[in-house]
Amino acid sequence: MTFLAIDIGNTRLKWGLYEAPRPGATLLRSGAVFLETIDNLSEGDWKTLPAPDCMLGCVVAGDAVRRRVEEQMELWDLVPRWVVPSASEAGMRSGYDYPNRLGADRWAALAGARSRLLLAGGPPRPALVVMVGTAVTVDAIDAEGTFLGGLILPGFGLMLKALEMGTAGLKVPTGEVVDFPTNTSDGLMSGGANAIAGAVERQYRRLQTHTGQAPMLLMTGGAAVKLAPTTDLPVETVETLIFEGLLLLQSQRRI
Repeated sequence: MTFLAIDIGNTRLKWGLYEAPRPGATLLRSGAVFLETIDNLSEGDWKTLPAPDCMLGCVVAGDAVRRRVEEQMELWDLVPRWVVPSASEAGMRSGYDYPNRLGADRWAALAGARSRLLLAGGPPRPALVVMVGTAVTVDAIDAEGTFLGGLILPGFGLMLKALEMGTAGLKVPTGEVVDFPTNTSDGLMSGGANAIAGAVERQYRRLQTHTGQAPMLLMTGGAAVKLAPTTDLPVETVETLIFEGLLLLQSQRRI
């Protein structure tokens, strides 16, 4: 029974077709498109895709974008299902004040972290999940699967845009992350990276103190590869973390 996982972010839609709706399933095919081109999916990437038996997706781009994607899925006899964060699901419990207001992508990424911990075996441990996109979220989950809460920060692009708007002469090309920047471009990029990394490292220490265990640190999102090298903490970059969470969530549902 094949499974289609869909992650609709603020700028891109990513999809993956898996052999089955269960953790650890083999990824058969995958792709990504910018939101401006999602109306071409049924005649493009999905035209030759074998019809999935079931699907689950998460969307943060809004209902209008979700409906456009559902229209593209009409080429299959498939019921669209989307993640709605709840108080508890798939062995996780949400400590959010209003669980259904948590971003669907954050809930799915936390499920992905939970899935990795379960598949790894060994003693349970907490995890810190960092998603680096338009915004950056730093979410903590304890060893028992309880979501403790998380930070929301501006991503690289928003930080640079704010500096450009508020400071004359700072509209410069994108730089690199270096230890001691010697030009404005590198200074801006390195400043943003270290600001985010500092928040991650501080939250990591808080989680370690709170739980008494060293957390697993996972990063995902388009800019995760830029951020990961800036921290001295042991970190794993997982491009498919949200997909892994969707697999866990779907495995606990009735098709």
